[in-house]
Amino acid sequence: MLPKSLFAVFSALALSSASPLRRRCSSNSTVPTPTNPASPSPAAVTPTLPTTGSGTQLEGPGNATLKHILVGHGIQNYTCSTGGAPGTSIGALAVLWDITALYPGTSPSSLSAADFSTLTSKVLRTTSMPLNMAADGGAVVASPFPAPEDLTVEGVASAAAFMGHHFFDASAAPTFDLTGAGEFFSGKKDANVAAPADADAGVDPATGAVDWLRLSDKGTSSGVSLIYRVLTAGGDPEVCTDAGETQSVPYSAQYWVYD
Repeated sequence: MLPKSLFAVFSALALSSASPLRRRCSSNSTVPTPTNPASPSPAAVTPTLPTTGSGTQLEGPGNATLKHILVGHGIQNYTCSTGGAPGTSIGALAVLWDITALYPGTSPSSLSAADFSTLTSKVLRTTSMPLNMAADGGAVVASPFPAPEDLTVEGVASAAAFMGHHFFDASAAPTFDLTGAGEFFSGKKDANVAAPADADAGVDPATGAVDWLRLSDKGTSSGVSLIYRVLTAGGDPEVCTDAGETQSVPYSAQYWVYD
């Protein structure tokens, strides 16, 4: 599903960039002068935070400045307190890459609106899990993250630069260590909304897409004050069989980072 905010941006871009075919140079070609200026360049595209398209939406960023658009790929972790109910979240682990330049209409590397909105699904389904995984299906506790590497995605011309890691700290705070930008975020959840009904439910298991989130600074962050998790693919928990089970469910998401 293409979020409504992207439809609006690219409809406007198409109108602003339309122009007649340029004639070949000839002796009566018009030279731009102060009284006959050249046509202005198309307006620059400003990335717009995606919306789910219907129902309650996350509160917007207000006057905060967008710094990065990231894609994350990893696992959502859950524990089971009883059988017959979905697992309870105990955090997540993900590697993060910078996809700011892939936002449609902003650079020579830009994707189409459709490809950008489905990039998380493509990352989830066509790239390898970027974590050190243990035999039990979870990440290796002592060293979950391998050496940093840029992300190559089939059909995307340029590799996405490694930006950092997402994890939960000892106090269960969602944490983003953005070493690629020298920034750090320790946050708390302000709000969540369900992913669209047609969001990618994931693969092995196809349990559903995790909620979209708005996270704000706890007061110890550096260079970041607000992060949104949007355009999620996979990550919802399975129904538990027995108490004491743990689950690690693959997911991907975009993270919009503001200050």
